[in-house]
Amino acid sequence: MATYVKHQQFVEDLAFGVHDFTNVAGAALTYWLTNDAPNVATWEVLANVTNSVTANIDDLTSAAFTTSAHTTGTYLLLLPDHVMTADTGTVADFRYVGIYNATPASNPLICHWDYGSTVTGMAPPDTFTVAYTTSTFTIA
Repeated sequence: MATYVKHQQFVEDLAFGVHDFTNVAGAALTYWLTNDAPNVATWEVLANVTNSVTANIDDLTSAAFTTSAHTTGTYLLLLPDHVMTADTGTVADFRYVGIYNATPASNPLICHWDYGSTVTGMAPPDTFTVAYTTSTFTIA
């Protein structure tokens, strides 16, 4: 099971209105992958992600949120499971899968999941599923 890790800048970005999760259908949350351990203190935007593994993957854009609401003060964002397919060539190894908001031009990072060990690269038509159990992320 993957471990959720929030990027520190995400909290400030929320406070300053960088992310607008009120438009559930219009948000452009997009995946990034890397085999380099993310630095949650300094990786603030997509340009900070080192050795990004995005080539040869058919679709890195998430579907619309399934849920975006709070319950007793804890905010929950739930995305549907997402299947990535190696489509035009080999996808490099990765261990970390993250999401960023592609709506602002800066592409601010939100969080990532650590899969605990390297996921061996994929060749067409291999797939990798980003599966969520009860939430994509929560803010308490």
